[in-house]
Amino acid sequence: MTTRPLGAQISHMLKDRGVDVIFGIPGVHNQEMYRGIEEAGITHVLARHEQGAGFMADGYARATGKPGVAYVISGPGLCNIMTPMGQAYSDSVPMLVISSVLDETEATRGQLHQMKDQERAAAAVCDWSVTARTADAAYALIDRALMQMETGVPSPKHIQVPIAQLEARADAALSRPVDWPVCPEPAPLQCATLTEQLEAASRPLFIFGGGAALDASRWLPDFQKLNAASFTTYAGRGIIPDDSPLHFGATLARASSADVIASADLVVAVGTRLSEVDLWRSDLGHTAPMIRVDLDHEVLSDRHRAETRILADAGAHLAESFGAIRDKKQTTWDAKEVSHMRARWRAEINAERPGILPVADALKAALPADTMIYSDMTQFAYAAKEVYPMDHPGHWHHPYGFGTLGYALPAAIGGAIGRRVGETHAPTIAILGDYGFQYTVQELAVAVELELTLPIIIWDNGKLGEIEDSMVRAQIAPNAVIQRNPDFLKLAEAYGAAATQPTTLAEFGQAIQTALQTKGPTVIRVTSDIALTSS
Repeated sequence: MTTRPLGAQISHMLKDRGVDVIFGIPGVHNQEMYRGIEEAGITHVLARHEQGAGFMADGYARATGKPGVAYVISGPGLCNIMTPMGQAYSDSVPMLVISSVLDETEATRGQLHQMKDQERAAAAVCDWSVTARTADAAYALIDRALMQMETGVPSPKHIQVPIAQLEARADAALSRPVDWPVCPEPAPLQCATLTEQLEAASRPLFIFGGGAALDASRWLPDFQKLNAASFTTYAGRGIIPDDSPLHFGATLARASSADVIASADLVVAVGTRLSEVDLWRSDLGHTAPMIRVDLDHEVLSDRHRAETRILADAGAHLAESFGAIRDKKQTTWDAKEVSHMRARWRAEINAERPGILPVADALKAALPADTMIYSDMTQFAYAAKEVYPMDHPGHWHHPYGFGTLGYALPAAIGGAIGRRVGETHAPTIAILGDYGFQYTVQELAVAVELELTLPIIIWDNGKLGEIEDSMVRAQIAPNAVIQRNPDFLKLAEAYGAAATQPTTLAEFGQAIQTALQTKGPTVIRVTSDIALTSS
């Protein structure tokens, strides 16, 4: 084995474990981690802020299914990436953050980048945060993190290594075992099986979350013979084809969806937390027995009172359960009632946020079917993600749980990097509001630097529109919701990006298609009245 400084050995170990890209920013305290990156054959993406590096790692992980890895310095570097770590934890995204840490913090005050307790600070926003005080500990913890990401509920982990240890020479980590183990499917927590209860139901209803997206093609043909109705969460969109006659779409947040759910005689929730940001109400609304299928123990014992709880991989369990039902089922669901409710809910959304859905329709018409979309906390996304038809699952990513502004641009950069093969750029876009864009605008330089083909749509209403509407509903005089924006087109050009401002929906569609053929990013400013001015 070759002896190198531990900082260099870590990069070699990560490469051996399948890591090809690392996002980060070098500094004096973590420079030893950079000694081995090029030698190991890993691509490093230089972010302009650690928050951007974290969101890029998140976007890369969501696009590829592989852990997003980031290197940051001690103190402020770790603090800056904690917001993306919190977002990844909220949305179950595999992310590994490796940072340096001061060798000693109790006896000496006033050191560069000093924090009182860096490990515990990071632990507040991720699955676990630990300190590796030896080379063997660093290797064991990295393997533990990667193993848990591959075999359990994906989530971010943080490993910090004292600076002196990063500098000290160490033997290389052992190579990854050929038979890297995979967890077997755990047994159900109760004896009642999904198959038995489906056979007895006359009005079964499924709710699919993002955890059901993997290997959905294995069970989808058998699911269709059940004649069961379905919803998806926002993260689960695309699992069930949008034109399926008994599919209600991603409309759980519609208040009257509770009435539909109450009419079912069996509710099966798969791979979803059924969290506040899925429902925007305290209860799902079901009165029938509920089955939960999930890998997360916490989900199986939450407030939704599932009578049958199955701890299992969704794809494997659904494929086996549906395959056991031989004959096509007859149910009381009717395609007309589903169509009626979907039309009603679309009208509600259009009334709540006028002018957005025509733009979303134009966007859908302009994009190829395999486009991956990253959206920010913006009214355009709030409306579109309820009704935008998805051709594939896992192709629209949004900061659902933590709700962080500034997510979409760097996450889309990470996604575009993950989806790029040589000179081929799989279609990837970012959708942001005018305010959120300014949180991480500096990462536009990364997209320019890497010549990423990336349309960046800025929905510009000149204000914090969602907050203004919320204040009005709460009878609060709108305050601090109007800001002065820069000239976004000139700003984009200053970074070296292309820029355009369509004035009609037809021009908007053409701008999208042109941007997808352009080497480098394109900022597309869309004013909120474009649907009204179109001819």
